[in-house]
Amino acid sequence: MNGNDTKYRKTVAFSIVKICLLILLPFILSLFSLDKLDGEHSICLFKNIFGKECYGCGLTKSVLSVIQFQFERAFDYNKLIIIVMPLLIYVWIKEIVKPLKNISCRFSGKGSFSKQ
Repeated sequence: MNGNDTKYRKTVAFSIVKICLLILLPFILSLFSLDKLDGEHSICLFKNIFGKECYGCGLTKSVLSVIQFQFERAFDYNKLIIIVMPLLIYVWIKEIVKPLKNISCRFSGKGSFSKQ
C-alpha cells in the first residue's frame, strides 16, 4: 500500500464519520431539555450590560424548539427563527452533500487520490 492509498482511505473514513455525525446532530440536540435552559441566567453580554435582549437572545432555545417540533414555542423565544432555521438547514445539507460528492468522485476515479 503506497502513500496515496493510505491518504485516500483516511480521507474517505473521515468523510464517512463527518456525514454520520452531521446526520446524528439533530437527533442528539432533540434530547436536550428546554426546561433546564429556561431558568438559566443569560450569558448574553448585551443583555447583562444594558438589560435589553439583543437579536440573538433566545435563538439557541428557538432552534432546539424547532428540532423538537415546538414551532410556536420557537417563535416565542425568537422571531428571527423564520430566517435563521432555513439558513441552518441549508448549511447542514450542504455540509452533508460536500463529503458525499468527494467520496463519489474518488470512487468514480475523478478524485485527486484515485489510482492511476
